Amino acid sequence: MVTKWLFFRLSLGGKAMNVRVQEQDFDISAEIAAMRAGSPKIGAIASFVGVVRDVNDGDSVATMTLEHYPGMTEKSIAAIIDQARGRWEVLDALVIHRVGTLKPTDQIVLVIVASAHRGDAFAACEFIMDYLKTQAPFWKKEITPQGGRWVDARATDEQAAGRWEGIKK
Repeated sequence: MVTKWLFFRLSLGGKAMNVRVQEQDFDISAEIAAMRAGSPKIGAIASFVGVVRDVNDGDSVATMTLEHYPGMTEKSIAAIIDQARGRWEVLDALVIHRVGTLKPTDQIVLVIVASAHRGDAFAACEFIMDYLKTQAPFWKKEITPQGGRWVDARATDEQAAGRWEGIKK
């Protein structure tokens, strides 16, 4: 299988930001270690890993296929990271989002945020994940015993993203 991936390393005001959309899995420990090695100013790292569940909306899920719009997706994620950077003291950030066909227990997304202090790292990580769910152009199709179905956006995801409106550090 040919592995497709796109890698963006943006330098925004001297602060590195990474966005990768790829088919292959990722190694959480290696990604955190790489980020930590990049700056002695880092005092906190917060992370989130999203995983494919075996049940959604009461139906068992055999596989989930994630599709995206190449180029647009990476720019959208980079813009989300930039918004987080504008709200909190973010020294570095990484988002890896997988595409292709995944099965239950496979990792889907990794968000890592580094800051001098834990509060900024936690808040920025949660903000990025909330906005990824509502702003990044990904399409999900699940295969269930009843057949394939496209996954609609959830009202709870919109509510989670909405809570950040007007909130700045």
